[in-house]
Amino acid sequence: MSDTSAGTGRLLAGLRRTFRSLRHRNFRLFFIGQTISLIGTWMQQVAMSWLVYRLTDSAFLLGAVSFLGFFPSLVIAPFAGVLADRWNRYRLMYAIQVTAMLQALTLAALVLTGTVAVWHVMMLSSLLGLANAFDIPVRQAFMSDMLNDKDDLSNAIALNSSMVNSSRLIGPSLAGILIAAFGEGICFLANGLSYIAVLAALLAMRLPVTMTPKRERETVWDGLREGARYVYGFPPIRSILLLLSLVSLVGLPYTVLMPIFAKDILGGGPHTLGFLMSAPGIGALTGAIFLAARKNVRGLGRIIPLSAAIFGSGLILFSLSRMFWLSLVILFFTGFGMIVQMAASNTMLQTISDDDKRGRVMSFYTVAFRGILPFGSLMAGTMASSMGAPYTVGIGGAFCIIGAALFARQLPALRKYIRPVYLKKGIISELPTNGS
Repeated sequence: MSDTSAGTGRLLAGLRRTFRSLRHRNFRLFFIGQTISLIGTWMQQVAMSWLVYRLTDSAFLLGAVSFLGFFPSLVIAPFAGVLADRWNRYRLMYAIQVTAMLQALTLAALVLTGTVAVWHVMMLSSLLGLANAFDIPVRQAFMSDMLNDKDDLSNAIALNSSMVNSSRLIGPSLAGILIAAFGEGICFLANGLSYIAVLAALLAMRLPVTMTPKRERETVWDGLREGARYVYGFPPIRSILLLLSLVSLVGLPYTVLMPIFAKDILGGGPHTLGFLMSAPGIGALTGAIFLAARKNVRGLGRIIPLSAAIFGSGLILFSLSRMFWLSLVILFFTGFGMIVQMAASNTMLQTISDDDKRGRVMSFYTVAFRGILPFGSLMAGTMASSMGAPYTVGIGGAFCIIGAALFARQLPALRKYIRPVYLKKGIISELPTNGS
C-alpha cells in the first residue's frame, strides 16, 4: 500500500512539475484561448494547401503560396523585435490576432461564394505572413510578462509547444473530414471564429502596469543594429540560429509537399492529407511534453543536435516509404525531432539572452524559423517539379543530419560561453562543464 501511495505521489509531483506554469492565471488564459485558436489555424493550413493544389495541380504554386506566407517574417520580424522591446506587447498581441481573424474570414467569404482565385489566396497568404512576422517575436517576448515567476519560463515555452502540437492533432484531421464533406471554405470560417477565444483570453488577463517596456531615444535602426551585433557576437546564440536556419531551409518545407505525397504517392485524398499532417503532431506533442517534464535547462545543448539528426533521419525514411501506415509511424518520429529542436532552441535563446534584448533575439529566431522557410518552400516546390517530391525531401533530410553533426562538433567550445550566463542568472547554482 505504501509503495502504491509513493508511486501515486511521484506521479502527481511529476504532473505538477510538467504543468507548473499553468498556475499563473494569465498564462492559463492564454494557453486555453490559443489552443482553441490554433485548432482553427491548422485547419486553415491544410485547407489552403489542398485548395491551391486542387485549383492548380502545381507543386511550384504550392511552394509559391507558402513563400508568400513566410517571406514577411524575413523582412519584418527584426523590426517587430525592436518594437517588442519598446512597445506594449499586450496591445501588439491584440492587434495581431484581430488582423489574422479578418484574413481568415475574408478567405472564407471568397471560397464559400465560389469567387476565390489563386491570386486571392496568394494575397491573403501574404497578409497573414505579415501578421505572423509580428506575432512570433511579440508572443515569445510576451511569454515572460504572463508569468509571476520567471523560473517557469522554460516550462511555459515547452507547454506552448505542446499547445501548438496538441491542436495539430485535431486541426488537420478535422480539416480532412470537413473538406471532404463541405469543401475548404468551412475550414477558413472555423479558423476566423476561433480567434474569438484568444481575444477573450487577452481581455480577461490582469497584467501589471509596469509591463510596458521603456521607449528608447535611439532609432529603430539603432536598436536593430544593436540586436544584430549582440546575436552575431555571442557564439551560442549564433550557432543555434544557424542550425535552425538550415533546418528551416532544407527540412521544414516537407510540409508544403504533403498534398503530393497524399494524392500522388500514397493514392489518397483529403483524409490522407489530414492524417499525414496529424502524425508529426503526435510526435511533436510527445516531444513537447518530454521537454516540459524536465526540471531545468541542463542538457539542452546536447539535445538540440540530436533532435535535429532524428528529424533529418525521419525525412529520409519518409521519402522512401510507399506504405501509408509506415509513413505515419515515420512522421511521428519526424515530428518529435522537429519540435524538440525548435523548443529546445527557443528555451536556450530566451534563457541566455539579456532581458532587454529578448524581443530582438526572438525576432532573429523568427527569421531563422519562418523567414528562411519561404525560400525553402520555393526551392522545394521547384525541385519537386523537376526531380519529384521524395528526392527533394530525402536530400533535405541529409543536409539536416550534416548540420546537426557540425553543431555537435562545436558544442564543447560553446559551453564556456553558456555556463557563466547560467550561473550569473542563478538558473542553477552549479553546472558541470559537460552539462549545457
